[in-house]
Amino acid sequence: MIRINLLPFRAARKKENVRRQVSIFFLSFFFVVIVLVYFHISLGSKTSRLRSKKEITKKEVAKFKKINQEIAALKKKLQILKKKTSVIESLEKNRFEPVRLLDTMSLKVIAKRMWFKSFKSIGRTVEIEGLALDNKTVADFMTRLQGSGLFSVVKLKTIKKAKVKESDLKSFQISCTRKDLSK
Repeated sequence: MIRINLLPFRAARKKENVRRQVSIFFLSFFFVVIVLVYFHISLGSKTSRLRSKKEITKKEVAKFKKINQEIAALKKKLQILKKKTSVIESLEKNRFEPVRLLDTMSLKVIAKRMWFKSFKSIGRTVEIEGLALDNKTVADFMTRLQGSGLFSVVKLKTIKKAKVKESDLKSFQISCTRKDLSK
């Protein structure tokens, strides 16, 4: 019988298996290293892009903050201008009111029968002091004031006898409340 020695074949096969496993290990290790390097580079570029984006956003926020402050200052100025405009409008609206009041008074006074001593207008209240020949003249004057449409309330405060240069006259005080003409 012939004997065949298969030992060197098995040893060569074992060596080939070990060599194949080592080469697969190194190839997979190399592949893992390449994948890790790729992810490292990819994440590094992403972080640098995000950092630059963050810096740009910070600059924009600072710019918008400055613009926001300018807008707030402009709003304050606009509010001041609105207040000034409303004051000017109210002054313009009430500009002719004293003239109209004096005109009404001069038209309603009973000529040669009564005279004013003082005339005060504070807010919507008008205080009139004067002299008249008799009580009827004062009553007629009050009726004329009430009918003028300029006053809502006309009150006689006092009426008393007064002597001026040997003439018997009536001294009177009238308080009137003006109507709100802005409506």
